[in-house]
Amino acid sequence: MPPSTATEDHTVEVDDTAPPETTAARPTLHFTAPSGWINDPLGLTFHGGRYHLFYQHVPGATDWAPQCQWGHATSDDLLSWSIEAAALEPGDGDGGCWSGSIALSPEGEATLFYTSVDDEAFDIGAARIARPAPGSESSWERWVKGPVVAELAEGEESIAFRDPFVFHDGARWRMLLGSGRPDGTAVAYGYVSDDLTTWHYDGVFASRHSDDADGVWTGSVWECPQLVRVGHKWALLVSVWEPVRPHYSAYALGQIVDGRFVAETPWRRLSYGPCYYAGAVFRDADGTPGMIYWLRGVADPRSEWVGAHSIPHQLALIGDRLEVRLPSSVESRRGSGRPLAALDEHGMRVDGAVDIDWAHGGSISLQEGLRNVFRLELTPTLDGVTLTATSDAGQWSVPSSGPLRVVIDGPIVEVVGSFGALAFPAPRSGTATLVSREAAGVAYPLH
Repeated sequence: MPPSTATEDHTVEVDDTAPPETTAARPTLHFTAPSGWINDPLGLTFHGGRYHLFYQHVPGATDWAPQCQWGHATSDDLLSWSIEAAALEPGDGDGGCWSGSIALSPEGEATLFYTSVDDEAFDIGAARIARPAPGSESSWERWVKGPVVAELAEGEESIAFRDPFVFHDGARWRMLLGSGRPDGTAVAYGYVSDDLTTWHYDGVFASRHSDDADGVWTGSVWECPQLVRVGHKWALLVSVWEPVRPHYSAYALGQIVDGRFVAETPWRRLSYGPCYYAGAVFRDADGTPGMIYWLRGVADPRSEWVGAHSIPHQLALIGDRLEVRLPSSVESRRGSGRPLAALDEHGMRVDGAVDIDWAHGGSISLQEGLRNVFRLELTPTLDGVTLTATSDAGQWSVPSSGPLRVVIDGPIVEVVGSFGALAFPAPRSGTATLVSREAAGVAYPLH
């Protein structure tokens, strides 16, 4: 997707194969590329005993450019990543290889779906496929591009068309492509297939006008439409976009009826704050559904790399809402915990990452000298409890109920719970102190 933050091209001479260096600016648990610009996470899949993560990458530049490629990284635990060779690069008819997804056949054979764009007229893309090269069926080290399999249907007017997402509905394969019409209607177009190769247009899978006031606002274009089964419901998740501004992730729960998504809940926000966008669903090694995001506004002040990904979240259905949780691999990295009540007077030294189980009440802040790097506060209201986050980047308030998880990792803060997820940048230059006031919970250093 084309971010609104793109400005003039800025290139740097860097070694793009070296492992990331851990600094106060670079997170340790959140994925970043060794160098260059990254945005959307793509096709996160557990395959061959490892997780494979793909991502939009502009190597050697710290501004977005349409000549994106698919970077590739692997991990055993969703937290420590090894950089692999790029999976897709521009060329062979592609001005840029933009966002998409990966589908596995019942036999475990992979098909990669991506947006092929012209690097000068990129609003309307086409869905193209690639498959592992001979000998790479297990490692996914090399891919061979195939044909274009889906284009904007004849007679349809659109201001954007991209981001193929493929899933199996129990009867056949379906592909969603994000779009928006000139009249302000956001659309997920549907295509169907029996073999992942030959696709047929199947009409509008879901749509919503930007003036619709039932639930949260969902914009005039849907980017990165995703569909995943959570419990007994299908969740349709979209990245809310308007020319040329990305907003947040929104979702509705419902069912598929005659090839159309029928929402059974109001539309709601899943993400908050200035960072999350372009969410991509996945299933972990145990089959638990999850979501991973591009984190905007996270960068090296030396301008060697720009962009990060969220910790991969887990999604759970609680009543008629989605709840966000963290993977167990975060807990496996915990050191000895300290009660938040003990941090009222002296605080806790923070050199690296921290994971906080915040049960209820009070406030938590990270201080660097006399400066508050950020502050989180829970405030009782007539309707319940409000979580307010404040940093140099701004202030955000969200309704909250129940316990929260907070991860501090270099310049990134993530908060997850029953409300969804909140992320914001909170850069610091080095060691800081974690302080709490009247908060109940435990803070754990992470290694």
